[in-house]
Parts: sequence; structure tokens; C-alpha cells
Amino acid sequence: MKELESIYKSFQAGSRIITDSREVKEGDIFIALKGENHNGNTFAEKAVARGAKHVVIDEAAYNVAPQCVLVPDTLQFLQQLANHHRHQLHIPILGITGTNGKTTTKELCHAVLSRKYNTVATKGNLNNHIGVPLTLLSMDKTTEFGIVEMGANHPGEIKELCKIVEPDYGIITNIGYAHLEGFGSYENIIKTKNALYEAVKEKQGMLFVNGEDELLCRLSADQKRYTYGVEGHDVNGEIVQTTPYLVYTLKTRHGHLYVRTKLIGGYNFDNAMAASALGIYFDIDPLQIQSALETYMPSNMRSQLVKTEHNTIILDAYNANPSSMQVAISNFAEMTAANKLPVIGEMRELGAISEEAHRKIVDLMAQNHFTQAFLVGHNFESFANNYTFTTYFPDTEALIEYLKTNKITNAFILVKGSRGNKLERITEYL
Repeated sequence: MKELESIYKSFQAGSRIITDSREVKEGDIFIALKGENHNGNTFAEKAVARGAKHVVIDEAAYNVAPQCVLVPDTLQFLQQLANHHRHQLHIPILGITGTNGKTTTKELCHAVLSRKYNTVATKGNLNNHIGVPLTLLSMDKTTEFGIVEMGANHPGEIKELCKIVEPDYGIITNIGYAHLEGFGSYENIIKTKNALYEAVKEKQGMLFVNGEDELLCRLSADQKRYTYGVEGHDVNGEIVQTTPYLVYTLKTRHGHLYVRTKLIGGYNFDNAMAASALGIYFDIDPLQIQSALETYMPSNMRSQLVKTEHNTIILDAYNANPSSMQVAISNFAEMTAANKLPVIGEMRELGAISEEAHRKIVDLMAQNHFTQAFLVGHNFESFANNYTFTTYFPDTEALIEYLKTNKITNAFILVKGSRGNKLERITEYL
């Protein structure tokens, strides 16, 4: 496609790829994407006025200037451009997906690999059909290793993303119940995530597999793999403590290392071990692996420890599904602290299993003998009053109003819920 070649030539010469017309500067390449609430084609003229060298559109009505390049589909064009760029990079790329922990694992892998290679990784969780190509396009001739996080909420999405990325290495953190409304069944989730393993197999690459996870071991049984876990794997480790932070031993051929992370919760052991295994496989000095993992500070509301004037909070309000909720609550129950209070937001996109999944979460808190818990969101409404220790709020706004007049002090609080709850807003009232 001559349009792709022409635009890639400009990109190589230094033109930036921009998808937001407000950010366009002289010499940029503006790609007019469509979203649920906007049509980028309508900003073509504006992008030209701001000095764009190329304006990629897919509707002829907006072909208003010589700078405009009409293509059949702008999103497809962005993805093709990224895949073309991937072929020019000639670098190893690690793909990461999974139900829980993929962003934390990506950040930890980035921290470790950066000790030896100039590494570029997905920023934040820009892991979808737009974020993945933009991540590839952020790599340049100085990049020595790429890490691409891939997310999905519908069947087949990981396969499509792998066609763009063509990963040489792969990590699936785990496969659990999430986005069931989109996937339709757990079997569809497994098939979708497994596409990463299949893509790495095509490249005759290496998988990094949690050897304690029966499903992942079964899916990767016929492939080249490097396993990690507690015992009997290529790389072994063991949890030493989880309160307040995860500390674990990493067993290397040079001896045992104590890794004192800033990560909350035993469930982060698997994420840290994935990064540890990656580092050992790529022959990074174990002391460098230890240092990388110990200096990494979680952010973006992912298991952050927040100390306010009155309370200590575990803020884990970025995302939630049945498996991540279960491990967060179980880990919180195991922590030694007085006056513990779980604040639990509803889980979204669970379809037919929603009520049962929410009920199981409250039952789990009952089994762990919590004396008080706040439940936030309509998915708890039908049964919230069946328990003596729970207080129900229809939404975060209602909880904030309650906290304004009912001051909580000297408590150890878990704040956990789906992104839609925006539970992080309550921290200023705690």
C-alpha cells in the first residue's frame, strides 16, 4: 500500500503519530479514529490547520486538503502501520495478558529488563486495539526490548492483537472469570487468552509459565517454556511475609535472595516471580533483579498503601472481578491489624453469574469473621441486608455522604472495586 509506505517514511523521518487533533503540531501525522462518541474525520480540517503533514481519514467527505490521505479504515491503517514498524525494529517483544495482574507484571518485567536493555513497555494499561499499535509505534531504533500488554473483553481479541505484535515471548498471568458479558463463557475466555501462547509458538519463542497453575501448564504443555513457582520449577521462590508488604526468597544458582517489595498482598508473589524468572532467563544479575523489584512502587490505585491522617488504606480500586476480589479479601483477612474494614465496590460485566459472584464475596467476608463491611453498588442490593455485619450504599456518592457525618479513625481499610465505582474518591474522607 503506497499510502502506508509514504506515511511510514515521514514517521521514520521524525513525524509523530497523533490520534487527538488537539495535540497536533507542525509536521505530525494525524490518524482520524472513530470512537463511541466521536468521529475523528470531523477534525481533519482542524488537523490540517494545525500543521499536520498527513491527515489519515476513511470518509471521502472530509478529504479537504492535499495533506489528507483516504484509506478504507483508519484503525486498520494504524494497526498495519504498527505491524510494519514492528518488522523494522528487529527486537524481541514480550506479550503479556491475563485476567488479573497483567499491568503489575508488565511494570515489574519492565523494571527488571531495564537493568540490562533499553526497554519500552505499554504505558499505563493502554492494552487495547488502539493502545497496542501506539505502544509499538513508541519504540524506535534505540529500543532493545519491547513489552506489550494485551487486554480483551470479547472473544478473539488477543489473537487480533498478536497479529499486530507478533510476540517472541509470552506470559499469561492467570485465566479467571471477567467480562463474562462480552465473552459469553469461561471456555471463550480460555480460548481468547491462549491465543498468546499460540502466537509465540508460531515464532518458535519461549513462554514464561506459572508452574503452580494447572490450566496454564496444560495449555503450554507442547511448547518451549520456562516455569516459575515454589518448588520443582526453572525458577523457585517462597513467600516469607505479606504484612504489610510482600517479602519472598528468590532461589538462584548463586544462593537465596530476600526480595523486599513494596507490593501489597501474597497474590503479587506470582507477578514478582514472573519478572524474576524473566530476569534470570535473560541472565540479568540477581542483585539487579532484586534491586529492580525492591525499588518498584505500585501506582494507579493498584494495591497502593495509603496512610491518611486518621487511617491506613489499601487502595485497590482500579479493577475487580471474582478471582481478584477473592484473593484481595483473603489476603486482607490474613493481615495482622486491628479494626479492619473492607469497603467493597460492585463488579461489572459479569452477566448471568453476577448475583452469585457478589453473594460469594460477602460470604467470604462472613467466613473470615469481619465485624463490619461496606458494600457499594446495586449488584449487592438484593441480599445486602441478609448479613448483620454489612452496610449497603447504592453508589460511591452515598458512601461519601455517610463518611462526611460518620468519621472513621484508627482503621485498616481495604478499598476494592471495579473502575466504574470510582471508589478512590472516598480516600479524602477517610
